[in-house]
Amino acid sequence: MHRYRGPDPGTVDAIDFHVHAERADDGHESLPAVHMAASAKYFRTTGDRAPSIDEIAQVYRERRLAAVLFTVDSESVTGHPPIPNEHVAAAAARHPDVFIPFASIDPHRGADGVRQARRLVAEHGVRGFKFHPSLQGFAPDDRMAYPLYETIAELGVPALFHSGQTGIGAGMPGGAGIRLGHSNPMLLDAVAADLPELTVVLAHPSFPWQDEALAVATHKANVYIDLSGWAPKYFPPQLVTYANGPLRHKVLFGTDYPLISPDRWLSEFAALPIKDEVRPLILKHNALRVLGGLET
Repeated sequence: MHRYRGPDPGTVDAIDFHVHAERADDGHESLPAVHMAASAKYFRTTGDRAPSIDEIAQVYRERRLAAVLFTVDSESVTGHPPIPNEHVAAAAARHPDVFIPFASIDPHRGADGVRQARRLVAEHGVRGFKFHPSLQGFAPDDRMAYPLYETIAELGVPALFHSGQTGIGAGMPGGAGIRLGHSNPMLLDAVAADLPELTVVLAHPSFPWQDEALAVATHKANVYIDLSGWAPKYFPPQLVTYANGPLRHKVLFGTDYPLISPDRWLSEFAALPIKDEVRPLILKHNALRVLGGLET
């Protein structure tokens, strides 16, 4: 059994729950070039759209931040081989003061995906799993995905789901065939109800379904929200209200780096009317709760 040794919570000021590994050491990128370009244009990204993993580590180390790091496996839909999960885990082992490794498994991989999930946690120290229903081409409440969910719940790690609009495919003909409806957070209400032992994190302010996301997270004890993918100055007012109140223990700092920089996110978050006692919950302590603490 792999013993995970990750960032010491006492040495970091915040935990970014949403950071993408977009380029492997050999130069292979996580998405086809046309998808990368479309998302960069959508987010008006400045700087490198696909920094190396070592470069990401340096960015976060210099800022006393830890980062949940992952790629996305969408090979069954895009035909593009993913960055191997083992590569991400090896990077986390190389930078244990910064990275918390998550894996991504396309649910269409079926029983092989279940076996991969067990191996990645047991042998590579993976601490959670990332899904992108729109890019991976499945509805989250499709029973096809349940054996993988059940395994993740049994392993005691969280599942992070993209929700809402996506910049991937934005502006391309037919949105590159990507279906936004697969990322409606209400589809995860059924998953959370069927599998109360599974910790579900809804990634992003869920435009155009923000109220649905707030309802699910308020109603289901096992559902959280990360705040990645949007600059905080654009957060819907009801999201800020809920983060300050009924969801103060269930909202997590996240950037979507390299699409949004931690400097910009943290600067704009500082300007929001968040209560002083709530800020450290969002920036670090809620993530520690979802992750079950970090071994040091």
